[in-house]
Amino acid sequence: MKKFITHWTFAFVTLVVLTYTGLQEPFVKEILKLKSFDILIQQEEVELSSDIGIVTIDEKSIEKYGQWPWKRDVLAQVITDLRQSGAGVIMIPILFSEEDRLGGDDILSQTLTDNGVVIAQVGTSQINKNSVPRGVAKIGNPLPYLFEWDGMLGPIPKLGQNANGVGVINTAPEIDGVVRRIPLIMRIERILGISGGKSYGQISNVVEDKTYPTMAIEVIRVATGAPSYQIKSGKGGIIAVRVPGYPIIYTDPNARVWLHWNKEFETISASESDFSKFEGRSVIIGTTAEGLGGIIATPVGEKYDYELSASTLQTVLDGKQINRYDISLFVELLASVLLGILVILIARFTPYWFVGTSMILLYGASLVVACYLFNKHLILSDISWIIIVITIVGMHSIFNRFILEFKLKQQIRKQFESYLDPRQVAILQKDPSKLKLGGERREMSFLFMDIVGFTPISEYYKNNDDPEGLVVVINDYLNRMSKIVLDNGGTIDKYMGDCIMAFWNAPLDCPNHAEMAVKSSIECAKETAKLKQEFKDKGLPEINIGSGVNTGTCIVGNMGSDMRFDYSVIGDAVNLAARLEAATRNYKEKDGNIVATLYSSYTMDQLKDIESIEVDKIKVKGKEELITIYKPVMKKEDA
Repeated sequence: MKKFITHWTFAFVTLVVLTYTGLQEPFVKEILKLKSFDILIQQEEVELSSDIGIVTIDEKSIEKYGQWPWKRDVLAQVITDLRQSGAGVIMIPILFSEEDRLGGDDILSQTLTDNGVVIAQVGTSQINKNSVPRGVAKIGNPLPYLFEWDGMLGPIPKLGQNANGVGVINTAPEIDGVVRRIPLIMRIERILGISGGKSYGQISNVVEDKTYPTMAIEVIRVATGAPSYQIKSGKGGIIAVRVPGYPIIYTDPNARVWLHWNKEFETISASESDFSKFEGRSVIIGTTAEGLGGIIATPVGEKYDYELSASTLQTVLDGKQINRYDISLFVELLASVLLGILVILIARFTPYWFVGTSMILLYGASLVVACYLFNKHLILSDISWIIIVITIVGMHSIFNRFILEFKLKQQIRKQFESYLDPRQVAILQKDPSKLKLGGERREMSFLFMDIVGFTPISEYYKNNDDPEGLVVVINDYLNRMSKIVLDNGGTIDKYMGDCIMAFWNAPLDCPNHAEMAVKSSIECAKETAKLKQEFKDKGLPEINIGSGVNTGTCIVGNMGSDMRFDYSVIGDAVNLAARLEAATRNYKEKDGNIVATLYSSYTMDQLKDIESIEVDKIKVKGKEELITIYKPVMKKEDA
């Protein structure tokens, strides 16, 4: 439980930190969010627009009319041809801030007046020059939320005053330089001077505060014949922009609209004279000849600057607003927290392969939900942070789990390497679930084995002043017997001087535990016979062993204190095995040697391949009833 809490705590702290970071909207998160929006926007199917056409000043036009800039009466002729072909409002995102050196301004001025044309102005860091502001009716206080310029550079007065509309062509790139949103209204705020004086008791700034429409929304105003705009704002910023006589256009808090890029625009070179295809359409005149057209980065690749005006107008005309609600960030962070917790639980309790699979499925599910919300409801959802949270929390949880399992494996190896066969230790390390730490009730078989007549051996080495030799003998004996026990799947519980205590069916399952315990006892007796001969050859005292085996239910697990513990067993069945080992001294074989192995009826009942002979019925300490004891039938090859 403690390990689980530690694992949970570290993973949860990571999740909390990520959530807090996401709430702050750092630069990296903002970039990733915008890129995730691009993925959604790119899904829109592209079709040909029936509302807008484009006339391009391309290489063919340059060849026909000469190098740019043209005499403005040439441009006037193109406008006239468009209007005669039935074109609607004409947008010219070209700045005419200087007079025509070839003297075509008068003709162009008259053409602008007669033909419903919107020309351009740009926001600058300089003071106003020939700017054309537009009146705005304010609901609330929207001005602080509008994109602000120090000044505005407009067309020469002759053109600006005669054009039906003048619109700003500045864009508003995101922090990565990509244009995704266009403001419909901008402003300039400039201190003109100081009013009042000491004699008046008050000094205040005189501020010029004017609003300017983007070219696309100016086209709407010209088309409807409205004299001004309406802007509604709330506590969080601007809510909507409206042209009287046209449906409300909802915006983000800075009066921007997310652009659709799902329309292509039919294009005709300005060198052509037939523009009948554009009948009833708004038309944009833009420059594409090499060195003339400006290139701007968008979610769907690079676009000419005039294409942004076209896409903005198309977005407004379609009336389908791409939305990014104020509550979106909260919902996304909540989703990331819930999914993060889910990943922690999956990483804690399921196989590694399922963790990876689950993370991939969660990635896919997040993308599917985001795509559904966009395709059905035009809602932009940021899945990038959700993916980051899933990934970081998932990897952290996997790492924590790996560390926990590594420590557990090291603990298992340290705890059992001296008491189990290395192959069994490897099994436990591979699958620690096979080891139930703590107390567990299990049926097991127990073996106690001791040297009979150890005192003469001890006295021999004492008399020869060779205590080290005694240690060598004992260790040799224990090594031989221990190897037999381990090879037969037993667990060595402890060594008590020359006595060995072992058990079967824990921590690994051993269905034939009684058989293996008795088999080990028989093999140890055979090995002792070899050892006896070696002792005889060295002139050492005779050595014999006595083994007691019993089968029964006991408690097995980690026994001890918080500071030190061992994997051991307790129970009456263990005590009986020890009593049977002591009883071997009371019974002898025909050759005069003690009976090497005695086991209880509880053990005998589970033997299949070992024949047994009843030896006696005895009463042992701690038990009222008589215990029937047996010994194995020794085959010739076992004798």
